[in-house]
Amino acid sequence: MKKNNDLGLLILRLTVGILMLLHGVAKLKGVSGIEGMLSKNGLPTFLAYGVYITEIVAPTLMIIGFRTRLASAAFAFGALFAIALAHFDDIFSLNKNGGWAIELLGLFLFGSIVLFFTGGGKLSVSTLNKWD
Repeated sequence: MKKNNDLGLLILRLTVGILMLLHGVAKLKGVSGIEGMLSKNGLPTFLAYGVYITEIVAPTLMIIGFRTRLASAAFAFGALFAIALAHFDDIFSLNKNGGWAIELLGLFLFGSIVLFFTGGGKLSVSTLNKWD
């Protein structure tokens, strides 16, 4: 069977992007919970609005394949920030089924890192820029 790396990258972009976009759409109701976590940790609450970049804008760009590497970097930053802010105590924990306690966030993080290094592939809106 012939390899089709570009189709694989498209599926990865769609999967990671759509699944995170759903989280971002839920945040359109407000970010007060994130603001509370930020203030509890002594950080400025306006940083909560960065969630719209990392959970709506970046996944949308990844889905369509426009500046995929740049969008993936922003996406990975958001995942790392979420781990540090909300899930730090779970990094070395297992859930009740024996899986990693933050496996979904881990898949988002590592999926975006893969896309940062590979780019979006030929099945993207834009393929000629170094950030694609």
